[in-house]
Amino acid sequence: MRAEVPLGGLPVGVRLAPVSTPNDAVLLTVRTGWLPAMELSPGGHAVHGVFAKVLRAIPPGHMDLVPGKAGRSLAWITLSDSAAAGQKEDTSGPVIEDMVRSAMPVGYAEGFLLPDDEIRLRALVADLAIAQRFDIIITTGGTGLAPTDRTPEALTPILERRLPGLEQVMIASSLAKTPHGALTRSVAGTVGHAIVLSLPGSPKAVRENLEAALPALGHGLDKLQGDTTPCAAT
Repeated sequence: MRAEVPLGGLPVGVRLAPVSTPNDAVLLTVRTGWLPAMELSPGGHAVHGVFAKVLRAIPPGHMDLVPGKAGRSLAWITLSDSAAAGQKEDTSGPVIEDMVRSAMPVGYAEGFLLPDDEIRLRALVADLAIAQRFDIIITTGGTGLAPTDRTPEALTPILERRLPGLEQVMIASSLAKTPHGALTRSVAGTVGHAIVLSLPGSPKAVRENLEAALPALGHGLDKLQGDTTPCAAT
């Protein structure tokens, strides 16, 4: 198949469908980045391109494709030395995906496991927000006071605008359950067109904090990504 589609700047989660049947996607973009130099690339240089997942059988021949997006794109990142080493199951990350899907349409979701590594986390979030253009990026773990808890230190330098209201509602939700909630160092803010949230590490704390933040996420994303509709009066 030879496809014609404007690939420049396509974010993850975009569905590509034939012009003749725009509601019947054949590909789903899952990564944007530099492809290694190959014999077919001009001058043997690396080229920028899009990795896509095949959704259904694609007929041979020329096909004109049009991009469309069905729902938000979500990346969740679990920070855990033991889970990243395969020594225990990640039980918090899947909770994030389930809760976001229950609150809004999600067209594409992907999970990541990292050890408690400040530099790697900062690099991953920057790539997911700027290069891959995810809508929502949520981390779990590393928000406490242990020596390895470095999530706020990783995220704060790249957050373009802090969202203190989201931070406050999450803290309030934790405090309603335990006085230890006062020790959380969760942060929230924007990077590019993405909203970034950091949550504590336990599944219980993930549920409590995310339940408090979710009602505002959809509206916040609309405004961040250019919606000029006046906010409804209350």
